[in-house]
Amino acid sequence: MNRLALGLAYRGEAYCGWQRQANDDTVQARVEQALSQFADVPVTVTCAGRTDTGVHAINQVIHVDAPVEREHVSWVRGTNRYLPPDVAIQWCQSVDDSFHARFGAIGRRYSYLLLESPVRPALEAGRVGWTFRALDGDAMQQAAQMLVGEHDFSAFRSSQCQAASPIKQMRSIDISRRGAYWRIDFHASAFLHHMVRNIVGCLVAVGAGKRPVSWMAEVLAARDREHAAPTFSPDGLYFVGPDYDARYAIPTRPPSTDWLP
Repeated sequence: MNRLALGLAYRGEAYCGWQRQANDDTVQARVEQALSQFADVPVTVTCAGRTDTGVHAINQVIHVDAPVEREHVSWVRGTNRYLPPDVAIQWCQSVDDSFHARFGAIGRRYSYLLLESPVRPALEAGRVGWTFRALDGDAMQQAAQMLVGEHDFSAFRSSQCQAASPIKQMRSIDISRRGAYWRIDFHASAFLHHMVRNIVGCLVAVGAGKRPVSWMAEVLAARDREHAAPTFSPDGLYFVGPDYDARYAIPTRPPSTDWLP
């Protein structure tokens, strides 16, 4: 069999997350069904990062041991024929058998898009988070830098998290603004369940003046979820994609998504 790596983009509003479930519509189920229809044999996939209900992906990477021989462009266009409009394969390439979409990832990136507006979003509903309070970007950036480095992120971890260890390396957090929209970019070795959304909740609390900048360090040191802000909405969360060893030459993002975070 020929091992393939494929990149997916999808909107998460309509799905109960990535992972296949018995009675719910998920992205994995849709992708495996489409690949199986195209290949005319059952196909299963492994992904780089399982996204939650309502979370989007720009470059979700999967690998599959292809049961049939097809051109790369055929895997993309042929499979997309069987996918709904909000899910699409963006690229396909051959990789050697040592490549593993999940365990081979050496880093992951997420972005959170946040609308600052007196009223809730309409056109962007489901695709951005929302705050009606004015935010102080400098305060948020200062608070965010307290999380950079290797830390125990238990304070930002969901009670349902199955990760073996809460210790992760946050490589960077960058905050920018364009008009009424804030963008928060996260790069880490890996992420815990709800980690980004819980951090965003804390950053918004600091930016809105409800908490001082120093509070972020206190939350981190407490290692207790009860000390952090409520989990923020999944609407504005995008899995930008994983990092791999350069020898695999995995695309970091497809050209069709350049307008996204």
